[in-house]
Amino acid sequence: RKKIEIAVMFPIIVLIGAGSKTTDKRSARWCETLGNLSYPLYITHYPLVYIYTAWAFNRQATLAEGLPYMLLTFVGEFALAYACLKCYDLPVRKWLTERFLKKK
Repeated sequence: RKKIEIAVMFPIIVLIGAGSKTTDKRSARWCETLGNLSYPLYITHYPLVYIYTAWAFNRQATLAEGLPYMLLTFVGEFALAYACLKCYDLPVRKWLTERFLKKK
């Protein structure tokens, strides 16, 4: 049943977001920033989540013990994704654009 709910709800959520318009510069900037971070977050979150999960499982950590590390993992994930965006993703995109899309 959950697979069906996800299969129905996810496209609806994407459709709602795809059809929305930003009304001011601040929200447009947030949308652009989060859009730029989405791929680095997607790629880099797996290792950190698996490390945290293995740590919590091996220690049999309670919520009280694990919560600070969970928050650290969450914040660290955004920092790692931002570093990957600035140090790898954007420079590679710029190079590829200059190499293959700019007219000479």
